[in-house]
Amino acid sequence: MTECKTEQYEFHALGSREVVGHFDGGDITTDGGGLLLREVEQRTGIIRNFAACFTDYRDARFIEHTVEELVAQRIYGISLGYEDLNDHDQLRLDPALAVIVGKQDPKGEYRRVEQDRGKALAGKSTLNRLELTGVEAIGAERYKKIGRDDAAIDELMVDHFLDAHDRAPVQIVLDVDATDDPIHGHQEGRFFHGYYDCYCYLPLYIFCGGFLLSAQLRSASVDPAKGALTDLKRIVAQIRQKWPRVPILVRGDSGFCRDAIMDWCERRGIDYVFGLAKNERLLKEIGAELKAAEAESVQTGEMVRIFKNLRYQTLEKTWSRTRRVIAKAEHLKKGSNPRFIVTSLPPKWFPAQILYETLYCARGEMENRIKEQQLGLYADRTSAATMRANQLRLYFSSLAYILMHDLRRLALKGTELERAQCTAIRLKVLKIGAQVHVTVRRVWIRLAAGYPYKEVFQQAFDNLQQIPLRC
Repeated sequence: MTECKTEQYEFHALGSREVVGHFDGGDITTDGGGLLLREVEQRTGIIRNFAACFTDYRDARFIEHTVEELVAQRIYGISLGYEDLNDHDQLRLDPALAVIVGKQDPKGEYRRVEQDRGKALAGKSTLNRLELTGVEAIGAERYKKIGRDDAAIDELMVDHFLDAHDRAPVQIVLDVDATDDPIHGHQEGRFFHGYYDCYCYLPLYIFCGGFLLSAQLRSASVDPAKGALTDLKRIVAQIRQKWPRVPILVRGDSGFCRDAIMDWCERRGIDYVFGLAKNERLLKEIGAELKAAEAESVQTGEMVRIFKNLRYQTLEKTWSRTRRVIAKAEHLKKGSNPRFIVTSLPPKWFPAQILYETLYCARGEMENRIKEQQLGLYADRTSAATMRANQLRLYFSSLAYILMHDLRRLALKGTELERAQCTAIRLKVLKIGAQVHVTVRRVWIRLAAGYPYKEVFQQAFDNLQQIPLRC
């Protein structure tokens, strides 16, 4: 057949050499390193298990994209930096992404409909059906026939954390926190939050170290602690089922300093440390320490901290008992900065300063993980009309985070990127230019010869080869 000559682009010359461009390079991808994500999935099964939480009511005779392929396409897309559904109308042409997803026909040469040929993956309209399916998906619906089980997804996230450990950790610290998710339309559940000064959602997260255990989308009209106790009960029950005696500590800011949560922890033998909002009674208790800290700070010109143990109970009896409170009388150059926390940990083994500075302040690492998911994995892309659809988008982002965290802890262990954030990992490990060539017997991924992190990629590949595949 006659081949049409492509448009030629003559750029500014390089010395005596002409610089000429053609769109005739074949199948090129920017995501050659995404194959490592597929290798991680083959060893953890997180996407396969996630897909099992969906029920497909479609007629199998007419299905070209399985549920597992659809959710994999969304999760891999987010991991590789494609935040919107609209992106997939172009991504469906990428044979490298089709290989990563697991399509047997990576170039879409054998699609049923002629207009779909050459497009191996699903477009935005097909993917959108995952979000639009209602609570009760039934076969009578024409398009919206893929239901999901949120309880099973929540359980999966904890089970994945448990399966990642061969033995019980010395201690499990459950960090709980809420954050703002600004919205700019008229989505269901929108509410103006005075503290954040915007319309937003208020999702609730629970982490254990780098592991994400729960991500629940909520309206900003609720108390920050709403739903936290329910999630903690569920997560602790799953942990106790596998490790009955492992010590558990719950940690959070003052938004979670609620008697119901602390009372439940005390009755279950679970320790806690929460921030405590300051008030006149508490400030009066450390008045002398605040003056001493101020005097020393003025004399030395440095920040001064003085810690004090208190026994405290609210006057309104909103607390069911008296509890240990640690006060930090701190004076900075800009002025006084008192802080308080409440804890179940005994002073004999946990002195005030060590507990505050070493244990409580470490919760800031969780805030980094939330920021990593929101900014790097687009957890804030909650622009769908309904809360249910936006919860699914939060799940997709959460599973992308889990997949990237698995890449970090399994593949990048021992490399310079083992503590890198998702955005850095994406840029340095996943975004590799490559030429894709599909033959009858092989799919050739020819990675760019000038890729600067070959040694990191090689070590990541070698690390994964030492981990057995999941059946």
